[in-house]
Amino acid sequence: LEGVKTENNEHINLKVAGQDGSVVQFKIKRHTPLSKLMKAYCERQLEMEDEDTIDVFQQQTGGSPL
Repeated sequence: LEGVKTENNEHINLKVAGQDGSVVQFKIKRHTPLSKLMKAYCERQLEMEDEDTIDVFQQQTGGSPL
């Protein structure tokens, strides 16, 4: 997720970037749980259903050969 900060604003703009390069933008209230955004994204973009699995990967930049 990549956020765009807006000072003194009730809403925040977020982008959800998929591994396929697709980007979906959301405008949500600052105190809205991310689970609500995730549910909306999954239903809209991925056609996910109950009991599906989401794999999470930590972004890594740089590093050295072992």
